[in-house]
Amino acid sequence: MPSAPEIDTVPSASDLPPMRTLALALLISSASLLPAQQRVERGGTVFLTYEAKPAEIDLFWKDASGERFGQFSKLQQHLRSEGRRVAFIMNAGIFEEGGVPSGLCVIDGKILHPLNLSPGAGNFFLKPNGVFYIDARGAHVVTSEEYARRQPHARLAIQSGPLLLRDGKIHPAFRADSKNHLHRNGVGVRPDGTVVFAITEFGQPRYANLHEFAEFFRSQGCPDALFLDGDISRMFVNPGDIEPSNYFGAILAIAPRIDSPTQR
Repeated sequence: MPSAPEIDTVPSASDLPPMRTLALALLISSASLLPAQQRVERGGTVFLTYEAKPAEIDLFWKDASGERFGQFSKLQQHLRSEGRRVAFIMNAGIFEEGGVPSGLCVIDGKILHPLNLSPGAGNFFLKPNGVFYIDARGAHVVTSEEYARRQPHARLAIQSGPLLLRDGKIHPAFRADSKNHLHRNGVGVRPDGTVVFAITEFGQPRYANLHEFAEFFRSQGCPDALFLDGDISRMFVNPGDIEPSNYFGAILAIAPRIDSPTQR
């Protein structure tokens, strides 16, 4: 918003009748897939999570004419026109008036908005803030200053803040007894490279404070995690037609081709 869950051995397919061969092929194929949306209760708050492989994830901001997508519904229409379906979609970070990212935005290897190391007020500027990025080595969450030093060749990157976790340590400004229990979304990365997106379930009686949100990502096996945004945040998994609703800046999505054999 504007800143203020093993196959030990398997028989040879040639030893099986056709229908069992097909079933085995489907089993092996599905074993390589990550689980889709999970609903997890922790500390009186319900979280929704989605796990993804870095290669599946894309970042969107503007179309070819330079007009921002803004709404999930508009991006979904665009992806359908390319023969793709939305498997996952989530807003991707704090932004300014007009949907301009508050900091770094890299899409398809191009820097569309620069890294912001300036001081300021609000969540984005609660240092350390950070960058979620994907390069040839995989997915990462680092501090903004680390990103500036590394200068990675990122395929995609989005800057937001505050940083929730770095090397398993919770942001020093977070307090366990904070009364700021609000709707939130974020992204974390496990040591094996799995990306974990999380959002508090919308409309529940008790949301998480930032310390609890960081602890949740740590409980999901993520030593590094980044806060993305707050009250306006939304996440959809395998949606039907998405209705026009909130306006966002950049948007994270997983959108395989409609004819793709691997659908979750």
